[in-house]
Amino acid sequence: MRALIQRTTGASVTIDGVVVGEIGAGVVVLVCAMQGDGEAQSAWLARKVANLRIFKDDAGRMNRSVVDVGGAALVVSQFTLAAETKGNRPGFSSAAAPDDGRLLYAHFAAALAAHGVPVATGVFGADMAVSLVNDGPVTIWLDSEA
Repeated sequence: MRALIQRTTGASVTIDGVVVGEIGAGVVVLVCAMQGDGEAQSAWLARKVANLRIFKDDAGRMNRSVVDVGGAALVVSQFTLAAETKGNRPGFSSAAAPDDGRLLYAHFAAALAAHGVPVATGVFGADMAVSLVNDGPVTIWLDSEA
């Protein structure tokens, strides 16, 4: 699985003008299941996100996790993280099939919550507008296969 994590002071996801998920300080996690991914990759990614030390400690160093700071996560499905960009038009054939992606997206959100992170979500496959304030800015790329 792939994820793009952004540290935020606040974020929301809106569908047709209605806010469906919203958090204060924490992380926005754009997540994509890849072909061949399963619950093991989802669980690994959730553990990694929960424990990733990207928040400042008292000395101003990135040394605290979202769990340590009591932050939340806004988890949004983002199949475009599977983009293959050899040409000018990206291809997405390496993304998991929609039914598999939906299951792994839900598994990831539940696994992240099981680590003690309050989780808000978007809607899998929906056309969403994501708003956030990227704090830092801090943006981290994770891939369970890397």
